[in-house]
Parts: sequence; structure tokens; C-alpha cells
Amino acid sequence: MKINLISLFPKMFEGPFAEGMIARAIKNNLVKIDFWEMRKWAWNSYGAVDDKPYGGGVGMLIRVDVIDKALNDLGIKKGTKNKKIVLTSAKGKKFNQKMAEEWSKLDEITIIAGRYEGFDERVSQLVDEEVSIGDYVLTGGEIAATVMVDACVRLLPGVLGKDESSQVESFSEIEIESKKVRVKEFPQYTRPEVYEKMKVPSELLSGDPKIVKRWQEEKLKESAGK
Repeated sequence: MKINLISLFPKMFEGPFAEGMIARAIKNNLVKIDFWEMRKWAWNSYGAVDDKPYGGGVGMLIRVDVIDKALNDLGIKKGTKNKKIVLTSAKGKKFNQKMAEEWSKLDEITIIAGRYEGFDERVSQLVDEEVSIGDYVLTGGEIAATVMVDACVRLLPGVLGKDESSQVESFSEIEIESKKVRVKEFPQYTRPEVYEKMKVPSELLSGDPKIVKRWQEEKLKESAGK
């Protein structure tokens, strides 16, 4: 998979992607992540990418011509098969595990991180999706983009080391009583068996795989509202 991150502050991505699973995925050529500074396509010699909104108002908006030039120069076009252009936006659809799973099957994802008061509304016509990570305001879209990348890349084959690690986890879709539902991961425990009067469930100490599995399935049903 290839990921393009277009941002005013691309260095914000360096820390999160320099450690852990994402860094290993990059090193093992499971994913290629390119950072692009938006000012490369500034509309004036001072490196400006924003302008005052028509009709007045507080703040500045990132211009549509800046984003259009960036996408054209990178050879990225809306509606391309197995590729997606995403705009971080407070009014976008909520990012979730299902979206992460769908995106992880793509060949290329381009995420444009917003700043200031957002984008000229016409930028939305250049992208495939506007996406938000929650009902709150951030200083910029870089953190949101980092969340999206992390959620997708960890699902790529080979990234977690053991593919089974991602089969039953929080927000996975599994089949329960012939119905596909999204569940939270069942509780897990390790040693010590007893700590400050807090005990590991007896089922997990039984040594019987059937009892353990039954307990896990019951917990998954509970998390699904069964």
C-alpha cells in the first residue's frame, strides 16, 4: 500500500511513524508513506496556501487551487479504482473500524490534512470522502490523519506479526448465532492469578479449552448487546 499525506506541517507525522508497528511496516516494505508539504503548491511567492473567506468571517480558508495543483502534480485523481482521496473534515463521516478494514484493501490512500478554518468548499469536489474522527475540534488534521493511517496499516497482512492477532479484537465483525455483528474484544488476563483481591475468572484457570472458549464467546455476545 502507498499512502500520501498532504499537510502544512508534515514533520508532525515523523514521530508517530518512526516507532512501533508502522515503522516496521515501512522498513519491511509493507507500506510506503510519503509526506508532502502543502506550501509546495502555494499561490504566491510568500508560501501562502490560504485566503480570506468571501462574505467575511473569522479565520482563513485553504484555497481550492492549491489543493487541485497538489493532486494534479502527484497524479492523483478522484474516483480512481483501488485508490481514495480523503479530506479531514469536522463535517465528514465518522471514521470507524469498518472503514479502516475497507481502506486497508486499497492500493493507495491520499489524506489531505486541514488547518485554519478549513477548506474552500470546492475542495470537497476534488476528493472521494470527507472524514472526521470525532465530535471535537483539533488544531489541525494531522492528528486525525495519523489515527486513520495507524488503524489501516495495522490491518495489512504481516504488519502485526501474527495475522490471528487482528481476527478477534475490539470492533471486529464476527458471526454470532448466524448474524454478523461488531464486537468489543473479550476481557483478557495474565499473572498474578490474584492481586489485591482481584481474581482471574475461574473459567480461564480451568485448563479446559471448551470452557475457555465458551466463556470468551459469552463475553463477545455481551459486548454485542446479546
